[in-house]
Amino acid sequence: MHDERGRLFRDAWITGVKNHYPGDPKPGYIAPWEDTPDWERAAATAVYDQVAAFVETTNGATAKLTRSQKGRFVALCWIGQIYQHFPEPKPSYVADWDDLPAWQQETDADIFEQIETHVRADKTA
Repeated sequence: MHDERGRLFRDAWITGVKNHYPGDPKPGYIAPWEDTPDWERAAATAVYDQVAAFVETTNGATAKLTRSQKGRFVALCWIGQIYQHFPEPKPSYVADWDDLPAWQQETDADIFEQIETHVRADKTA
């Protein structure tokens, strides 16, 4: 189950990058789960869990959030993971929402919506 949650996050990231990144993304942006570093796998799973908990504790009221609000939540959770794994991260790794490129904002919103859909499907299964 641990891998499944992290993989879902990673797959949503890769799909978002492919849909929104202008031009050809860096290979690391679209590397498959198996080629993702351990810290990044752990971070992906942790952020999945944070989004899932948010969806669950609001009883699905997250559906009323805007895409921007959803994306901001993912971005902020990810920044927390970056600080956990890197004591002195590059500023670009912890950039605030307004400083992220549009492709990354859209990808983060897509990730939230994929997790939200997955959590709802699990509740009805």
